[in-house]
Amino acid sequence: MESEINDTDDPEDIAVQLTQANSKLGLVKFEVFGEEMIDKEVKLSGNSGRVYLPPGWVGHRVKIIRID
Repeated sequence: MESEINDTDDPEDIAVQLTQANSKLGLVKFEVFGEEMIDKEVKLSGNSGRVYLPPGWVGHRVKIIRID
């Protein structure tokens, strides 16, 4: 598996490569550093899903990880 990982200094690139290499195993581990976390259920919205976040988060970057 390590031979599939390319040399890079960018932690996000490394994480993407590891996720792709381990995707055959099912679950993968993510380590994320941030300011706040909210645990919510995605609700149906037309033909897609929606998660409402606090208005103070508008304009900020977020990362969404499906946990089940």
